[in-house]
Amino acid sequence: MKLYFKIALRYLLGKKTTNAINVITWISILGMSIGTAALILILSVFNGFESLLTGMLSNFNPDVKVTLVQRKYISMDSVDVKSLASIPGVEKLAFTIEETSFFDYKGSQEVGIIKGVDQNFMKVTGLDTSLLSGAAKFGLDVEYGLIGSGMTTKLSVNPSDGFTQLMAYMPSRKSKGPLAKEFNSYGFYPSGVFSVGSDVDMQYILVNFDAVNTMLGLENHFSAIEFKIDEAVGEKKVMKELTKILGPMYKVSNRYQQDESFLKIMNIEKWISYLIACLTLLIIAFNLVGSLWMIVLEKKKDIAILKSMGLTTAGIRWIFLALGMLISFIGMGVGFLLGIILYWLQKDYGLIGIPDGFLIDAYPIEMRWIDFVVVTVTVLMIGYLASLLPSYRAGQISAFVRQE
Repeated sequence: MKLYFKIALRYLLGKKTTNAINVITWISILGMSIGTAALILILSVFNGFESLLTGMLSNFNPDVKVTLVQRKYISMDSVDVKSLASIPGVEKLAFTIEETSFFDYKGSQEVGIIKGVDQNFMKVTGLDTSLLSGAAKFGLDVEYGLIGSGMTTKLSVNPSDGFTQLMAYMPSRKSKGPLAKEFNSYGFYPSGVFSVGSDVDMQYILVNFDAVNTMLGLENHFSAIEFKIDEAVGEKKVMKELTKILGPMYKVSNRYQQDESFLKIMNIEKWISYLIACLTLLIIAFNLVGSLWMIVLEKKKDIAILKSMGLTTAGIRWIFLALGMLISFIGMGVGFLLGIILYWLQKDYGLIGIPDGFLIDAYPIEMRWIDFVVVTVTVLMIGYLASLLPSYRAGQISAFVRQE
C-alpha cells in the first residue's frame, strides 16, 4: 500500500507533458477545498442558530415542565406541593395557567395566548435577561402584564403609556342567562416587553396568575408546573422522582422536549441544506474524474511498464484510487483551513451581517468536532467514487506498450 501512495504522490506532484493536466488537477483541488469549506460552514451556521434560539427559548422555558396528559386544568389542592418542593435537585417551582384570548389596545385587535404566572416564575426561568424594556410586575396592586415583542408590534402597544389599559377577553364558561356576560374581560397596563426570538414573542402575554383563573371562572387551578433544577443533581433524577410522585396523569418534559417539534424542524432543515451542498460537491467532483482520466491517458506507458514488471491490475487501480484520495485529502485540508479562517472572521468581526430588525447583527456560527467527522467522511467518499472510473480504466491498459 505504501508503494501505491508513493507512485500516486509522484504522479500528482511530477511534471506532466501537458500543462493543462496540471491546471485541471489544481482546479480539482480548489473545487474540493471550496466544497469542503461550504459544507463545514453550512453546518456551523445552523449550529449557531440552533444554539442562539435554544438559549433564547431557555429564558422562557423552565428546566423541567409538568403538564396534564388529558385534562386542561387541575386544582392546586390535588398536588402535594411540599413533596414536589422537597425533591432533591428542585430549587424553585412555579404554577402557570394559559389560555387563548382576544386582545384589544386602542382599536388594534389580535388573538394570542394569555399566560398567568405566579411570583416564582421569573426565578424559575431566565426571562429577566430577555427583557427589551420595562420590568416584570406580577401580583401588585396595579394590574400589569409583560408582552412579547411580536404582540407589541401587532397591537401597536406603547409600553411607556401608563394611562391606557390593554384589554383581554375570554368567552364566559358559566351557564348563560338573560343577564350573564358573554365575555370575561381583564384590563392591565404593559409593564415591559420581552423577546426570546421565536413564536412565543408573537403569541404570549404574561399576567398575574389569579387574574387568568378569574377570567376562566376558576380558583387556584393550573395547567403546568415549572421547575428550576440544580445542575449538580441533574434533570434525569428529578424527572424520575416527579413521574413517581405525580403518576401517569402528568407528562414530565425537559427543556428539549418542550420544543421538540421546533428543534426537529431546524435539524431537518440543517441536513437538507447539507445534502444540497453535497450534490454541489458531487458536481465539482466531475472535474476530479476528468483530471484523473487525463493522467491515466498520459501514464499509459508507465502503467504498461509497471504491469510488465509484475504489478497486478488491482495494484494499478489502487495507484489511481490513491491519487484520487490524495487530491481529495489535500482539497479537504485546505477547505478546513479556509472554513476555520472564515469562521474566525465571522465570529470576531461579523463578516456577513443580518438586516436591521433582528436581535443580532451578524449570522451566528458555532463549530462542533462531530461536523468535521461528518464532512471528512462525505468528502473522502465523494473522492473515492470519483476515482473509481479512472482507476478501472487504468487497470484495463495492457502490459504491451505497442498494443496500447
